[in-house]
Amino acid sequence: MAIKKMLVASVTLACAALPMVAQADTSAKKIALSNNYAGNSWRQAMLTSWDKITKEAVSKGTVAAADAFTTAENQATEQAAQIQNLILQGYDAIVINAASPTALNGAVKEACDAGITVVSFDGVVTEPCAWRIAVDFKSMGESQVDFLAKKYPNGGNLLEIRGLAGVFVDDEIHAGIQAGIAKHPNFKIAGTVNGDWAQDVAQRAVAGILPSLPEITAVVTQGGDGYGAAQAFAAAKRPTPTIVMGNREDELVWWKQQKDASGYETMSVSIAPGVSTLAFWVAQQILDGKDVKKDLVVPVLRIDQANLEDGLAKTEKGGVSNIEYSQEDAQKVIAQ
Repeated sequence: MAIKKMLVASVTLACAALPMVAQADTSAKKIALSNNYAGNSWRQAMLTSWDKITKEAVSKGTVAAADAFTTAENQATEQAAQIQNLILQGYDAIVINAASPTALNGAVKEACDAGITVVSFDGVVTEPCAWRIAVDFKSMGESQVDFLAKKYPNGGNLLEIRGLAGVFVDDEIHAGIQAGIAKHPNFKIAGTVNGDWAQDVAQRAVAGILPSLPEITAVVTQGGDGYGAAQAFAAAKRPTPTIVMGNREDELVWWKQQKDASGYETMSVSIAPGVSTLAFWVAQQILDGKDVKKDLVVPVLRIDQANLEDGLAKTEKGGVSNIEYSQEDAQKVIAQ
């Protein structure tokens, strides 16, 4: 009996010496993705990454469900109704790529008031109860003009291709481009179109405005529109300007062809669509009881002339240059 008591005491002391990590069991938790749009390659890659990583998490019992829902139209009212429906379905967390930074705030507040964790990413929301994961989209826009200023010290006429009107990402990248032009006033926006981050939409929009434009030195973009712009210039038999690309495989293939043929030089920049997987793990970590600050920032993924071949080799055909996040990756981002 004395030996048994000594063993129990030893085990107790040993356990006391170990660090205590507070964890909540998330195996019964359900997480939903509310997505406002799926009409381009970036959004398709984002949904594919979500599906891949969350299926693994469900199969391992980390969470009970991680369902994805996309609205039929890019309308904030439709997405707000979707979020309200997800509240009624009993999800423990909702991850949102939002149609508007402000128009969904009412529905987001309803979710928070119901005890639901809300994590927004890419298209973030401003409701204070929600978490936000974004890149510095303004710097992403400004960096394009900085790059062009080095290439064209005398400036020139720019064509700006914007994204989906009214979305946070579009507003921020546009603000960055404007800030870059303020720094480099030799550049002037000669025309602006909305490409909706889709090659076909961008091609039609650029083709429609080209007849009214002077000579264009460069095209500043938001991603998913560079290849379409190149096709529009070629069809119009106009000189190909420097077109900033957005990490889509068709853009990188076209760039590589032009580089090999004539030394064509540009840059490519975008947010990795796998940021959806970071948002999933951040939601899971919050449900797990972790202390997570409300605003998290991830870097953009940039490809330059020197690493074009490497970037292209790592990009799936028809896809987008990407990074997918593990639970450990998310913990590192949270700890920063």
